[in-house]
Amino acid sequence: MPGKMDQASYPRIYVERTLALIKPDAIHKAEEIEDVVLKSGFIILQRRKLQLSPEQCSDFYADQYGKLFFPSLTAFMSSGPIIAMTLARDNAIAHWKSIIGPVNSTKARETHPGCLRAKYGTSDLKNALHGSESFHAAEREIKFMFPNSVIEPFPSREATAEYLSRYVNPTLLRGLTELCKYKPHNPCIWLADWLINNNPNQPQICDGSILEEAQ
Repeated sequence: MPGKMDQASYPRIYVERTLALIKPDAIHKAEEIEDVVLKSGFIILQRRKLQLSPEQCSDFYADQYGKLFFPSLTAFMSSGPIIAMTLARDNAIAHWKSIIGPVNSTKARETHPGCLRAKYGTSDLKNALHGSESFHAAEREIKFMFPNSVIEPFPSREATAEYLSRYVNPTLLRGLTELCKYKPHNPCIWLADWLINNNPNQPQICDGSILEEAQ
């Protein structure tokens, strides 16, 4: 837990984000699909319904340019409205990809019958849903669909471990030590209260005056 003076310079922990698209062939099932999204532990940070032009589709799928299916893909994706969503949770990219399943809906019904593309898609092209392939793809795609988004830099495993070791674990260890010492009747509530009262980021109130804890 960094001190107030140092918050700008220390690493923070981020929840991963991914872009989900409900494509024109599944737009009539949007409510059902969004219900699955929420029940799967995602938070919908941003949502918009829009219709892309063929040119916008070409820009969005620029990495597919030159492939045989590219004209059909852009024609299909611009054929009707879509719903774009920024989804957040731990391991969001991989988890959303596992929920929607393989790209080819026909094959998905054989190999992953419980996935969303097996349920709502009809072919390799008309496969109902889109999910970002990687963190960098998610960053680009979220920016494309939500131009005003601010995408935080994704921390490395080392940075996350350092943050926990330096700022979280020492305070937590003190709290657990006190917990073992006092052995309260309701340890969870006691520890929660202790952590609130001993948060090193908060000023201490003593004899009516506020004293900043030494950083």
